[in-house]
Amino acid sequence: MTTEARYDIVAIGNAIVDVIAQASDDFLEEEQLVKGSMALIDADRAKELYRDMGQAREISGGSGANTLAGASILGRQCALIAQVADDQLGEVFRHDIRAVGIDFDVPAMGKEPPTARCLILVTPDAQRTMNTFLGASQFLPPAAVDADLIASGSILYLEGYLWDSGEPKAAMALGIDIAHQHDRKVAFTLSDGFCVDRHRDDFTGMLKQGRIDILFSNEDEIKSLCETDDFDAAVAQTAAQVETLVVTRSEKGAIAVRDGKTTSVAAEPVDQIIDTTGAGDLFAAGFLSGYVEQRSMEDCLIMGAVAAAEVISHYGARPEADLRELVKQRLG
Repeated sequence: MTTEARYDIVAIGNAIVDVIAQASDDFLEEEQLVKGSMALIDADRAKELYRDMGQAREISGGSGANTLAGASILGRQCALIAQVADDQLGEVFRHDIRAVGIDFDVPAMGKEPPTARCLILVTPDAQRTMNTFLGASQFLPPAAVDADLIASGSILYLEGYLWDSGEPKAAMALGIDIAHQHDRKVAFTLSDGFCVDRHRDDFTGMLKQGRIDILFSNEDEIKSLCETDDFDAAVAQTAAQVETLVVTRSEKGAIAVRDGKTTSVAAEPVDQIIDTTGAGDLFAAGFLSGYVEQRSMEDCLIMGAVAAAEVISHYGARPEADLRELVKQRLG
């Protein structure tokens, strides 16, 4: 039986603290890093890279958590299921996520492995190169998935970044089952090209089985998912398998396909792009906020574009401006 939703969005995601520093292209080359990519690293590599990178700032992150932060600022009721360790960064994350009004009650595990962190190097062209040590986040157990919590959310939001490890993968699969048992929508983000490359069979399998209702992707990810360079063909193939497909295209804007109808919007103007970290996360925040308000696809896309434009105008993946006011100015 479906009960009235208490939350607009419940997410299962990584609990990560972002460590952000500026870097030159030469530094990326010296460290053998691929600009604009996200790589998984172990604890030793995390220590080495942190030692060598420039002055940094620490900001709580994680893709799903960033999306919830944006949605919360837009007035949505949100809850997060994620795993931190009993350490300083775990406390930083817990404080930050609750400070923006998100419910987060999963108990911390022991001190080892430590809380996850993502070392983000931002080059002068505003591209971000991410190096992630997953730490405690990759040990999120299915037991942490509260069935009542999932059932109380209108949308269950999942991030592809978390698909690498067995326990979180099982936790998300369980979450999907619970959500659909209660007629809730399941939204999934492909997260990154490397996620698609590593888990293409799983992702395409979930689409074919109808386990995903709303899919978020960027242009490169959807082409990789369908193993084609033809963007239109990739969109047509994927849209036939989900209720709603959302694809961001950087400066070319974004599209949504629903019930066979494609809606497109332009990118929102930005005076200066400072850091693209979190652009996709905040786009999802804006879109889903419009979705739960039952707005048109065009309005949902515009809300996503507004939120993304705000976050790329400064360092860090969490909004600094009042997104509700920005949306009001844009849509009235």
